[in-house]
Amino acid sequence: MNDLSDDSADLMMDFESDNYFMQMALREARKAYKANEVPVGAVIVRDGSVIARAWNQVETLKDQDAVGDWRLEGCTLYVTKEPCPMCAGAIVHCRPDRVVFGCPDEKGGAAGGWINLLESNPPLNHRCDISAGVMQEECVALLQSFFREARDRKKAERDLIRKQAEEG
Repeated sequence: MNDLSDDSADLMMDFESDNYFMQMALREARKAYKANEVPVGAVIVRDGSVIARAWNQVETLKDQDAVGDWRLEGCTLYVTKEPCPMCAGAIVHCRPDRVVFGCPDEKGGAAGGWINLLESNPPLNHRCDISAGVMQEECVALLQSFFREARDRKKAERDLIRKQAEEG
């Protein structure tokens, strides 16, 4: 087994460099390695500050208890909106047989709307069957209602701030 210990004393790190933050991600990956997980770590940085860090914990968290494995072979995923490329990548990774979604996303969907990663040819490490448009009207209506209310709240906040400024 390789020695994965940090030898920080020998490293001269620039705190704003990619190397510095990658070292942090590697520390997270080493946690996974020590827990017998695939050694993947991640750090999210904004304006030079770490806002999140995590390591692969598929086995540790026992997410697979329902089926005895982290792979979802033999399973069908139902989702109200077409998966984005990031979600499609995660879906391909866990290998369900089928993905059923409600409303398509022509601008950013990765199950046939904008691109098709789930049935790609040549395939990635897995290929999923897709059923699109199941209860599409209901799914679209829910999303539209949510975003309409969000816009209305934002407008009400702006109007209140404008009114307070005028009175103030």
